[in-house]
Amino acid sequence: MKNKDKLDAIFHPKTLAVIGASRSPGSVGYSLLANIIDSRFQGIVYPVNPNAKGILGIKSYPNVDAIPDSVDLAVVIVPAHLVPCILEECGQKNIKGAIVISAGFKEIGGEGIELEKKVRDIIANYNIALVGPNCLGVISADPFTSLNATFGTQMPLEGNIAFMSQSGALCVAVLDYAIESNVGFSKFISMGNKAGLNENELLLYLKDDPKTDVILMYLEDLVDGREFMSIAREITTHPKNPKPIIALKAGRTLLGAKAASSHTGSLAGSDKVYNAIFDQCGVLRGDTLEEIFDYVKAFSSQPLPPGENVAIITNSGGPGILATDACIRHGLKIASFAQSTKKTLKKILPSIASLNNPIDLIAEAQHKQYEATLNEILAQKDIHSAMVILTPTAFTDVEKISWAIVKATKSHKKPMVCCYLGVYDVSKGIDILEQNGIPAYRFPESAAKVLSVMTNFTRWLARPKTGIKTYEVKKTKAKKTIQSVQDQGRAFLLEHEAYDVLKAYGFPVIRSEIATNARKVEEAAQKLGFPVVLKIVSPDILHKFDFGGVLLNIKNKKEVRTAYKTIIQNVRKRKPDAKITGVIVERMVPPGKEVILGMNRDPQFGPILMFGLGGTYVEALEDVTFRLAPIRELTASIMIKKTKTHKILDGFRGEPVYDLQAIEECLKRLSQLVIDFEEIKELDINPLIVYEKGKGCCIVDARIILS
Repeated sequence: MKNKDKLDAIFHPKTLAVIGASRSPGSVGYSLLANIIDSRFQGIVYPVNPNAKGILGIKSYPNVDAIPDSVDLAVVIVPAHLVPCILEECGQKNIKGAIVISAGFKEIGGEGIELEKKVRDIIANYNIALVGPNCLGVISADPFTSLNATFGTQMPLEGNIAFMSQSGALCVAVLDYAIESNVGFSKFISMGNKAGLNENELLLYLKDDPKTDVILMYLEDLVDGREFMSIAREITTHPKNPKPIIALKAGRTLLGAKAASSHTGSLAGSDKVYNAIFDQCGVLRGDTLEEIFDYVKAFSSQPLPPGENVAIITNSGGPGILATDACIRHGLKIASFAQSTKKTLKKILPSIASLNNPIDLIAEAQHKQYEATLNEILAQKDIHSAMVILTPTAFTDVEKISWAIVKATKSHKKPMVCCYLGVYDVSKGIDILEQNGIPAYRFPESAAKVLSVMTNFTRWLARPKTGIKTYEVKKTKAKKTIQSVQDQGRAFLLEHEAYDVLKAYGFPVIRSEIATNARKVEEAAQKLGFPVVLKIVSPDILHKFDFGGVLLNIKNKKEVRTAYKTIIQNVRKRKPDAKITGVIVERMVPPGKEVILGMNRDPQFGPILMFGLGGTYVEALEDVTFRLAPIRELTASIMIKKTKTHKILDGFRGEPVYDLQAIEECLKRLSQLVIDFEEIKELDINPLIVYEKGKGCCIVDARIILS
């Protein structure tokens, strides 16, 4: 059975059975059946209760087998231990979909986990599409179905937003808030424990749902992060009908055990990983419930801005300045007006009004001034979006001004957001706006953030589409080095071994030699040329600096002999039992800018690449960005631009521009390496020394840890 056919049984059933329907007011079985009836469900309902002949005026049946007709959907509200038996009966009845409201499964541990496993086995055996268990239920607001199969409150308005959530309690709050805010839904899904359908299968269904234009998600985890990325990317980049996905992700603990052995492992917490996932597939993340509602109000009703130029119209200077600051802070541009536009505005507005952006209509402005100003501004081609701010005064007719905004917005079809300061004096005006699809916000900063997020989605759609570049490498040579380390029972590569792996993949690694005594160290230094660097090589020492195992800028033979003795003494003093393999001798490279490249293999999502400011303070400053490998060519550039370090590399305050292209190539080679070798658990290249544009970069330290 196709995914769509299975889910149609849940969202568009022609017949449904409520198994566990009750005659007791206040019970879940009673409330849910009452909600289905009150929602004007367009199909046939069959209550199932062996102890009742009828419930709420509808004939009841002792079990699903006694129902004389075929049944598309079963809504199950029975004690948890009875659920497997009920689902067996549903499978034998050839019921295609089920919603299990009942709690008492994996969320309670112990026996609940075993019960949920039985549920999984049964639905797999009968190919049943299941929502839950431990969920609020499902709503389909399509008038051809009109189904409220939840024990929540009232039926929401019909709209073009699909909402899915792992929290049933949050669903109730969202429903109440949506009704107050005139926000409508196409589908409303409480996923519960996700024993059957998960977010990925639901996204696939919503991708082609003609009633859904915006997808809203509350997530606590992802069942399959990489599959989620693939599906979400397909939805947000659809060539004909891209749909924004807006997510609120809860939980800021690490996805796996926090690795302390590498910088990347220490920094790659779940929150950063999810940010990377969402960025790579075009999902828009909100930090709060209020914020995601701000977003959906605009995305569900307004066109996308074609660019970043914003016009602000206000009747009060202070809020206009706040809006200006917020727009600039969020990456938008305050557009300049053409002289012809200013000339027209001068005729429309009082002489003391400001004709620059933001336009201050002054406190006495009436609806005619608002409408005329908006018509003139929105007609200008390089104005991509607009914000209207209204502060109620003794002169303002809020309702008339609202109707003027509605009229002008409909005429020009450019995105419009409003900010009405106050509550009671402006409530009727806000109702007019929102009933006509114009989102209104309490504060200008919120309105500015919304325009910024919409503009970012426009940028996402317009970005160049690039593929994954692969290089000719010596994979067999790298494999031989890694295998040798594994055969010795070691968990990490010594530095010269890490260099060998990186050189096999074409990385620009510093010339170096390993020496096992003072004489060989001196010979290696003379061969490489002074000044040089000495580093301890020991399978018992991972962080060499911490043990006094690194000495820099050694200028001659005498200093080399002294430095060698000093390093050995430092290590013996701090870790007497350390096995010392030798010392690496490297040519001291010219100074450049230090950056870090890294990888941490997450237990759920796989290899996560990191780029950021390098050196010893990387964990303190945390100027880093993450992406999941494999990365596309454009992603390498984006990773660099997402950091503050990018400003330094791009020629800050008269400094030269550094070789960003060389860094990008290293990131793409790193992506290929960690995809090829699943046994690489963590990897740090720190620092990668970057030189001026065209002069490349050089790896002078590397760490590779195996699983």
